[in-house]
Amino acid sequence: MWLWLIGLTCLLLALVYWLLVTTEGTYLGRRVVVLLYDWTARRYDKIKAVKYLQELHFLGVPLDRQLEGILAPRILDVATGTGRLATALQGLLPAKSLLIGADASWRMLQQSAPQHRLLTDAEHLCLVSDSFDCVCCLEALEFISNADQALSEMIRVAEPAGLLLLTNRVGRDAWFYPGRIAGRGNLEQRLLALGCSDIQTQRWQVHYDLVWARTPERATEHADDMIPDGDDRL
Repeated sequence: MWLWLIGLTCLLLALVYWLLVTTEGTYLGRRVVVLLYDWTARRYDKIKAVKYLQELHFLGVPLDRQLEGILAPRILDVATGTGRLATALQGLLPAKSLLIGADASWRMLQQSAPQHRLLTDAEHLCLVSDSFDCVCCLEALEFISNADQALSEMIRVAEPAGLLLLTNRVGRDAWFYPGRIAGRGNLEQRLLALGCSDIQTQRWQVHYDLVWARTPERATEHADDMIPDGDDRL
């Protein structure tokens, strides 16, 4: 009997750890995810052990080179968290560039340092279509309930043939995210299905690949304003 109780307790603890730590509450709903990020916002960078030089080498410099021909690039960082991309790009972008960090957790945004901070859900970006030269989303797609919708939103707000910089959860960790975009090659297939081109995969970390792509070519009229009136978060 005691062995059964110990085994059941271990199983329940493993389940709780998977739900709250490994998958960061994503299978418990958006409110739980936001709450967990709000709780950990001040110590998030220490938990993730973010290293500036590595971020500069793998994210900042390559992204700056990709946008080299644009005089004042407009960049959206979806699920920006504490603003690691803004830090990686610090001092690299032209003076008139625009960098917006978007996240569903306001306390995480308060720890970040992009030019503008926008409180919004990745699946429903409150931004006008065709507004950005580049849209990024790092270490977040596997935590988004409807990642296909989020990808469609990122493509929508990007310029035609705009640049996408995304990450894909790979390796053994991908098995912990059933029903989500994870596993080598899966993100690339989704991007192809959405009409993206020039898809390139770069090995990055043990748990992530970097995936670069271009959004579909399409004929659309550009809106005058990028952010709807009345948004006081900027």
